[in-house]
Amino acid sequence: MSQQNKFIYIAYNKPVGIVCTTEKIEGNIIDAIKHPERIIPIGRLDKDSEGLILLTNDSSIINKIIHPDFEHEKEYLVTLNLPLRNQFLKELAEGVNIGDAITKPCKIKAEPNARRIFRIVLKQGLNRQIRRMCNVFKYQVIKLERVRIMNIKLGKLKTGEWRDLSEDELNELVGQLK
Repeated sequence: MSQQNKFIYIAYNKPVGIVCTTEKIEGNIIDAIKHPERIIPIGRLDKDSEGLILLTNDSSIINKIIHPDFEHEKEYLVTLNLPLRNQFLKELAEGVNIGDAITKPCKIKAEPNARRIFRIVLKQGLNRQIRRMCNVFKYQVIKLERVRIMNIKLGKLKTGEWRDLSEDELNELVGQLK
């Protein structure tokens, strides 16, 4: 298969400060990655957040991954300004009224041996959802890192680096989209 006909699927560890847009603005994700082919981000990760974002030139899969009706899991590691309270984690997991929406129930787990860090698995992706959920309880998010999208894990990918998805990752991902 010639390179021109081949779809590209990459995982990128987005640093804080990079904007998930293809617009020609300073700090956009496309200029940051410098991929030789035209690719677009699958979904968003806000400027103040870091971690895993997928990019592709296969437009047929984008909506299947990001549309909330499909309820694909996205996992985040969240660091707060204050120690966690059990009641906060319980209420967060049940769903929170963030003003213009009530978040869906989600999986939450405090990180072992860390008083201010927890993992959250969302099946929806409202604008700045985790930050807004935490703000309801007077917590401030100090660091927000996406570590997984569906079966694709950030793993040991260093900040600012990208890699092609493995054949196994891609086969599993495409299988979940059917």
